[in-house]
Amino acid sequence: MEILEVKKISSQEELEKAFAIRKIVFVDEQGCPPELEWENEDVSTHFLATMDNQPVGACRWRKTDAGYKLERFAVLKEYRGKRVGQALVAATLADLPVDAPYVYLNAQIDAVGLYSKFGFAVEGEQFEEAGIQHFKMVKK
Repeated sequence: MEILEVKKISSQEELEKAFAIRKIVFVDEQGCPPELEWENEDVSTHFLATMDNQPVGACRWRKTDAGYKLERFAVLKEYRGKRVGQALVAATLADLPVDAPYVYLNAQIDAVGLYSKFGFAVEGEQFEEAGIQHFKMVKK
């Protein structure tokens, strides 16, 4: 049985593992410009998902002027469909302040269903970010 864990990143080594996953998924696989991928790192709270102690997914949240934004959800291709994304969303939401008044994210079209399971609802029109179609979603 595979052991899936998500933990808040607390070391530079763990952060490098998360960055490596994001590079593979966003820059290499999806063709996002690298300069758009690496921003706001120092003001974000990062998470790393492991399966049997192997790094398989990453994400982060940060406080913005609007509220709390969940971002950079990335799961290595060979681990998709194994509940890694769900574990990352759950861990991130559990880490937010209890009184977080406004929680939102920009969801790639393929991920709208995942975020809907956690109470997020599409708000507004579809838009392009880093060459990929997204919807803004807000936690209800």
